[in-house]
Amino acid sequence: MFTGIVTDMGKILKMQNIGDSIKFTVRPTIKGYLKNVKKGSSIAINGACMTITEKKGDTFAFTTVHESLSKTNLGDLKIGSYVNLEKPMQINSTIDGHIVQGHVDTTGYVHKIIKLKDSWEYYFTFPATFRDNIIYVGSIAINGVSLTIAQIIKETKKEILIKIAIIPHTWKVTNFRYMKPGDRVNIEFDMLGKFVKRILENIKIK
Repeated sequence: MFTGIVTDMGKILKMQNIGDSIKFTVRPTIKGYLKNVKKGSSIAINGACMTITEKKGDTFAFTTVHESLSKTNLGDLKIGSYVNLEKPMQINSTIDGHIVQGHVDTTGYVHKIIKLKDSWEYYFTFPATFRDNIIYVGSIAINGVSLTIAQIIKETKKEILIKIAIIPHTWKVTNFRYMKPGDRVNIEFDMLGKFVKRILENIKIK
């Protein structure tokens, strides 16, 4: 379980194909980030919950299987790419973002980016089948970052276009600073909203 508050970025140092899976070796940018991390620990990579399979010095490795590669943007990574990192939340910690499971619902794309004086506007598109999972000023996790939907710009039968406001701190500490139009991103919708949608669907069936 995570909160969507990204605590560091990691640089992909090595990629090894193992059957239909890929083993990634990552180095966090913050020195000492792995101090309390061990083999078998969970970690969110661009919002996708992964298991650390190796830890050597200031690097760690995780393996992503075909299922995850097909449903996330992890298959788009290259050596030198930067990923968002978040360690699991602790029971006694504050939830500064929102509850994020690390289970990516779908992927979307960066539509455009507008630089303002002291902030940025990021526009994202994703499949219209998820229209019931979003609301104005509702929570959404993009590449594992807990964000607020600033505006639902457009809805068509095929896709939804939303706007997200990014503050300087978020831009600085996450891989949003490396995004460009056309890039694919991982999206996880608010868990509470998904439960409500499921309950209402069951009521309609009955």
